[in-house]
Parts: sequence; C-alpha cells; structure tokens
Amino acid sequence: MSGAIERYRAIIQKPVITEKATGDQERRNAYHFRVPPGANKVEIRRAVETLFGVKVASVNTTTVRGKWRRRGYGSGQAPDWKRAMVTLREGHTIEFH
Repeated sequence: MSGAIERYRAIIQKPVITEKATGDQERRNAYHFRVPPGANKVEIRRAVETLFGVKVASVNTTTVRGKWRRRGYGSGQAPDWKRAMVTLREGHTIEFH
C-alpha cells in the first residue's frame, strides 16, 4: 500500500493557492492542484480520494504554458505544467495547513 501512496503523492505535487483558486473553493467546492503533465483524470481522482479521504465529483485539467523569461542577454522558457481542478461532493472539504 505504501507504494501506491508514494505514487499518489508524486501525482499531487502541490496545491495552487491563487485568488481564483480560493474563490473556486468557496463558490463550487473545487480545489486546484499542480500535477505532472502526464497525469490523467482517473489517476488524479484516485490520488485525491486516497490522500485526503474525500469523494470527488469531477476533475477538470488544463495545460499551463511556461512563460518566457529573460535574464541579461539570455532568454528561456519555463516548463509547461498541468493544473487539475478537482470538484468535491457535497459535505467534503480539504483543509490545507
């Protein structure tokens, strides 16, 4: 079982705490997480349900393009990443400490 827990922790990298994400928590009980670009909705659902002990109603994902950055004469692009918006069923919440 610990192998599955470690795999789920690798899928849910960190919560996205922004003004929009916080508003989503209050409005429609949805939480935003940063996940690997290769993660699919089924894996994300299982990871959230197992790690946080909640029931998931739906999972939406979007790929966030990396921004172009400049430092001196050099420029480069930050890596692309994936955001998962996880909507929980009524009565379920996640507490971030």
